[in-house]
Amino acid sequence: MKIPEVKKLVENCSMTELIAAEEALVEEKPLPVQVGGEDEGEKLTHILAAIYILERMKSEGIDFKSALREYTRRVRESIS
Repeated sequence: MKIPEVKKLVENCSMTELIAAEEALVEEKPLPVQVGGEDEGEKLTHILAAIYILERMKSEGIDFKSALREYTRRVRESIS
């Protein structure tokens, strides 16, 4: 995961655009927004991270950095 790519998505895409990008990627269709990443897996990671972060920013009223920390903490817990 590349944090600058996630940040770019959070700053430039709506939730609707991100969900459409996730669906397009899963269905192997062209993405409606530009998503950086070396392969489809990394692109999906960036999209899902951006969706999670946007949801937390809106629901909890927190900033990007706090939501990113929460996301990375959850990822670390899931793989340990």
